[in-house]
Amino acid sequence: MGVDGRLRAVVALAQAMAAAATPNEAVRAAARGARRAMDGSFAAVSAWERERGRLRVLVNEGDRAAGEEEFPQDESYPVHDFPEITEFLHERWAGGGGPHAWVETAAGAGNRAAGLKRRGRGSCVVAPLVLHGRAWGELYVARTAGGAQFGVEDAEFATVLAAVVAAGLAQSERLEEVRRLAFTDPLTGLANRRAVDMALDEALERHRADGSVVSLVVCDLNGLKRVNDTLGHATGDRLLERFGSVLSLCGAMLPGALAARLGGDEFCLVSVGPGSDAVVEAAEQLCARAADLELGEGVACGIASTGDPIGAVRSSRRLFRLADAAQYKAKAARSPKPVVAGRDTAVVPLADAPQPGSPERRRFRGRAGDDRPSAPS
Repeated sequence: MGVDGRLRAVVALAQAMAAAATPNEAVRAAARGARRAMDGSFAAVSAWERERGRLRVLVNEGDRAAGEEEFPQDESYPVHDFPEITEFLHERWAGGGGPHAWVETAAGAGNRAAGLKRRGRGSCVVAPLVLHGRAWGELYVARTAGGAQFGVEDAEFATVLAAVVAAGLAQSERLEEVRRLAFTDPLTGLANRRAVDMALDEALERHRADGSVVSLVVCDLNGLKRVNDTLGHATGDRLLERFGSVLSLCGAMLPGALAARLGGDEFCLVSVGPGSDAVVEAAEQLCARAADLELGEGVACGIASTGDPIGAVRSSRRLFRLADAAQYKAKAARSPKPVVAGRDTAVVPLADAPQPGSPERRRFRGRAGDDRPSAPS
């Protein structure tokens, strides 16, 4: 591949990574683009996990050997078996200049040479990936045994490709962080209202498709205003954070449940799959643990579940309206346990009743009558 061909390959690699919608797509685009640019048979991208002292393979692309998966669940190698990823950078890069790729062959010694032989490959180029001034991982491109071996010029080109890949990974990380923040409450680290709306819409689609039980637990943290007024908002924030941790803990009793802060002192759990009895048990644990918090005055908790007799639920508005009504009743009665729509026969009529303005905050999400059958004409 001439100079023009390599330039086109670099541009194609950058464009493919820029178009990637997820981190997995980004690393796959990096490996595929590098493999094609280097005329390799196989490529991989690995991350250096400092806290675990290992190189973890994120993607294997191209002609994979037996046991190699495209996106391996746990293919990793101790860094002490491949010390060059750290020593090369820290010793040579620190002496001046940037990180450079190098070539290994099956005829050499060490773990990489053994790996090449074992997988029927003749040579490879290893290029360090550096993000934010730190060693992040490596780009690895190999050729089959019997093919042309990589040389010095290939290593120089791989160094350029690694810089392009690192820039693409940095951009992917930034986009992923933006996406995460868009669906995360910044104070508690729980999901936010936008994430809840999306989760409920998907859950109700599943409910319509296969009858899966969908449950919504709405919580109102009691006593937050008193804490803010008497001890300050910083203390109130700590109470919110602590309750968020309790909510996450109890939500873990329900596989796949989403714990979220809706805003202010309002929180919720979205559960798909577990029966309503399991949801009630988790909510009872939540109420008990919230009552034991040093600050605050417990929690008012309402539940609406398609596993209980609440009528047809065709929209998230309807489920929210029923859970809100149950939570309102729990708060008004200062109930130490959750109130469950359908099991408490007053909740459904309460949710469907007209709601004039009231100082008691009796205003439920959605419209009265959402999802009720239309009257015959």
